[in-house]
Amino acid sequence: MPANEFSLQSLIRTEAAADPAFVFDGTPVSRAEFSEKIEQTTAWLAARGIGKGDVIAVWLVNRIEWIALLFAAARLGAVVAAVNTRYRSAEVAHLLKLSGARLMVVEAAFRSIDFAAILADVARDEVPALRELAVVGADAIPAQWPCVRFDAFEKPYPPALPAPDDFDLPVLLYTTSGTTKGPKLVAHSQRTLATHAASVAEALKLSPQRHSLLAMLPICGTFGMTSLLGFVAAGAIVHVLDAFEAAPALKLLGECRITHAFGSDEMFRRILALTDAPRPFPHLEVCGFAAFQPGWRELAAEAEARGMPLFGLYGSSEVQALFSIARSSDGFADRIEGGGWPMSPDTRVRVRDTETGELAARGVSGEIEISAPSRFLGYFNNPEATRDAITADGFFRTGDIGRLRGDGAFVYETRAGDAMRLGGFLVAPGEIEDELKSCAGVADAQVVAVDLKGNARCVAFVIPAQEPHHEPPRQEALITRLRERLAGYKVPARIYVVEAFPVTDSANGVKIQRARLRAIAMERIAAE
Repeated sequence: MPANEFSLQSLIRTEAAADPAFVFDGTPVSRAEFSEKIEQTTAWLAARGIGKGDVIAVWLVNRIEWIALLFAAARLGAVVAAVNTRYRSAEVAHLLKLSGARLMVVEAAFRSIDFAAILADVARDEVPALRELAVVGADAIPAQWPCVRFDAFEKPYPPALPAPDDFDLPVLLYTTSGTTKGPKLVAHSQRTLATHAASVAEALKLSPQRHSLLAMLPICGTFGMTSLLGFVAAGAIVHVLDAFEAAPALKLLGECRITHAFGSDEMFRRILALTDAPRPFPHLEVCGFAAFQPGWRELAAEAEARGMPLFGLYGSSEVQALFSIARSSDGFADRIEGGGWPMSPDTRVRVRDTETGELAARGVSGEIEISAPSRFLGYFNNPEATRDAITADGFFRTGDIGRLRGDGAFVYETRAGDAMRLGGFLVAPGEIEDELKSCAGVADAQVVAVDLKGNARCVAFVIPAQEPHHEPPRQEALITRLRERLAGYKVPARIYVVEAFPVTDSANGVKIQRARLRAIAMERIAAE
């Protein structure tokens, strides 16, 4: 395969492709216009002094500027660090510091998100590499850094020379759960992104003239980005929501004859709830879903009866979303399970017995390990974590539990360890615990996930500081502080003050009984 086929630019098909390439909230963007916007953004970035190896943080909702920035950065050899729009000050500061971003492209405002207020809580000395902000939709926002307007599409800049081709350097950084202070940055190259996008288009047998995507997931994450790039590679039309809302999604599914959509079980549940029509989606062929909430099997059965065919799938930031998906030939019970068939024929999936350390036979549960063209380069600026995540023969240790089926597919069963799935995102308890321990009056903290009225939420337990000048921490004050520092889905539903955590003595030391903490949390909530 010629080297240029590993570039992001190679995905912008023109032969036999549908036009427009995108429709952003009703505004079409043709393939020619998209290519022009990439050129304009490349020139704008070069004029701001961005070149090979420089990191740009992108903190935007789903808009054409986001995609243009990624493709333009690739042309210059620069790197885009994707910032979740639900992040708050502590998370933004962590990402900026870890990535070393020189420039951040940020929204002026979006609905209830006050980007300026969040940035105001980030100390400038925490992120010394950041030089300036580029604001989309305004000349400036109140901030500690110099602001410029992102005017790439409005004002001509001198054409920029592309960097020498190197498709194996980092070009996009996703965030993923960390174990202590915050998320790690998962580095992907043009090669990993482009080859996986092409595999998705081929495996799903996407036709430019017959198929279309409703992009309702945030493209700052791999689930949203991978599905979008797969349809770009196929030359099919992508209808993009700036952020998910059930009513606009329902309207587009019907009016635009959408054939494919990807999202969480809760997204599809909310769409179905808005219509009483028995089969309101006559054109839908595939709805790939991630099961995050209780009752997803019942949802899948209802959706099936109403013409919304749900397909289980599997993915992660490290191997990209849509890594695998069920097939229409699978029976319903198998089709809705997580896992499925890998998109790329060059993929290998194996399962390792967590007790013996040996490879497990088919049907035996263990840790899923993956070797695939979609595999990440490593954790950005974190070689130790990268070494821990990759086996000697190049397989990624997913930390997920599953089993191989006898027909070449696999089944995802659950997440190993203590990581929590909150609001559709994988979250390490340590990230929330560290924020709690930084609050006045808190000596220690533990966080666990519970099922609260059908939703996955976290509950915290804190041990108060013993110093006489510290008042006992109050739940209301702690929650208020965490809402300022963390995304809403990470804020505990309850915070209980305890004298000690339940523990077990073992040969490897004292271990906190997290299962017991979950039980205590549920008992206290039930008593309330």
